[in-house]
Amino acid sequence: MNSSQLLARNARKYPEAEAVIGMEKRYTYKELDQFVNRFAHGLKDHGIKEGDKAVIYMPNVPEFVIAYFAVQRIGAIVVPINAKMTLSEVEYVLENSEAKVFIAHELLFGAVEKLSTELLLIKTGDAVNGWNDFNSVLVENEVPIECNLPDTALSTILYTSGTTGKPKGVLFNYKNIFTVAQMICIEMEMKPESRLLLMMPLSHSAPLHLFFMAGMVVGATAVLTPMFTPELLLETIQQEKTTHFFGAPVAYLLTAKHPKMEQADLSSMKWWIYGGAPLSKPEVEFVQQQFKTDNLVCVYGLTEAGPNGTVLTGKEHSAKAGSIGKRAALHAEIKIVNDAGEVVKPGEVGEILLRGEGNMLGYYNNEEATKEAFSGDWLKTGDLAKVDEDGFMWIVDRKKDLIISGGVNIYPKEVEEVLVTHPAIHEVAVVGVPHPEWGETVKAYFAASELLDLETVQQFAAGKLADYKVPRLYEQVEALPRNTSGKILKQPLRERDAHGVTTS
Repeated sequence: MNSSQLLARNARKYPEAEAVIGMEKRYTYKELDQFVNRFAHGLKDHGIKEGDKAVIYMPNVPEFVIAYFAVQRIGAIVVPINAKMTLSEVEYVLENSEAKVFIAHELLFGAVEKLSTELLLIKTGDAVNGWNDFNSVLVENEVPIECNLPDTALSTILYTSGTTGKPKGVLFNYKNIFTVAQMICIEMEMKPESRLLLMMPLSHSAPLHLFFMAGMVVGATAVLTPMFTPELLLETIQQEKTTHFFGAPVAYLLTAKHPKMEQADLSSMKWWIYGGAPLSKPEVEFVQQQFKTDNLVCVYGLTEAGPNGTVLTGKEHSAKAGSIGKRAALHAEIKIVNDAGEVVKPGEVGEILLRGEGNMLGYYNNEEATKEAFSGDWLKTGDLAKVDEDGFMWIVDRKKDLIISGGVNIYPKEVEEVLVTHPAIHEVAVVGVPHPEWGETVKAYFAASELLDLETVQQFAAGKLADYKVPRLYEQVEALPRNTSGKILKQPLRERDAHGVTTS
């Protein structure tokens, strides 16, 4: 089965059930299928055909869902991109993906108004500057478009966040996506009566493949918001009686501190799920207390894996908060290996490898990077981790961020976790910079609420870290560089002059 057939089946099974809610619009499965069919006819009439790439540049709005399924209904390949991308970033994706059509929402049109391209440009909304006013030219067409592509057919290209260079297009077929969607259906107990709150961008793999598509698999309701704010989260849950939410840790921490939290009725919620980074034990306890839940679940994975990986259950949080769990999720396998490819012993650090049918087919038009990403049929995650005596896995750092100073391994994450506990420091990035004798030395970039004496910062770290781990170089900045996904970019910091204040 492919995505188009899945939607058509839901329209037959659950014609009057709500499929999508957002921007004051509500579509049943029957209505959604009709809109998708209409949009698909429009794409065909404009020359878009099977195998063509269609870039979707939208926030979480119903039009995203319609365009997503319509592209796949004609056998084309969908390329959702982040709504925060700049004009130059959009142009790069259009060229790299060899796109034939670019579909933008009027909320974002200002960011790409000066786009120069020969592509078919579709704006969902009023016609502007020669863009095709697509909605106005669509006509009612009841003839169903049959998409009979097998589940091995190409479906989607998702672009990585590009923390170390240009984003790479991660290529999936329908089977990859249904594999990870089914995992969430079972692991997180999704049913037709489930109502999924989708506030994280649908251009990202976890919101799109894990949660939106899982909801489509079971015939649940997708409740969309074009952005996240703590107040909007609380209001939407109470208004729509949602049951499942996936968010980054910061979404939970910000909402937990919101003044309306105490009065909010969140009793409809059954599953609180987070991923992208761990929560510490004090943070977990704070979130559980504020959200009045014991079902806070951590999922670990990466875009190239579908995403699929591991699960830390609600019950396991009390003793193992900060871990990514002790087992692989449904349809996935995991192992942690050393540089020789041998499975590490408890306490030893190695790289996480993942295997499963959710793994990507490869990077689009990048055979070399695809080969580097795999060891046989195991996907190399680039995450370094170790296993404790109880079998739980703990992320140590990113392999590419490892600092080797005088032949000794230093994990930046460990240093960052110490420095960020300073009462004035709110974000830290630790990198290795060239050193004529040691190979590399440790430098800490940090942003703080006040101007700090750098010797004081070093003394703060010295009491909590082994001497060789304490940064010798420091630089206070207004803010650390981040990509459109909010991840800190270390490569620009490495590329800067290795200056700062040397304290020893």
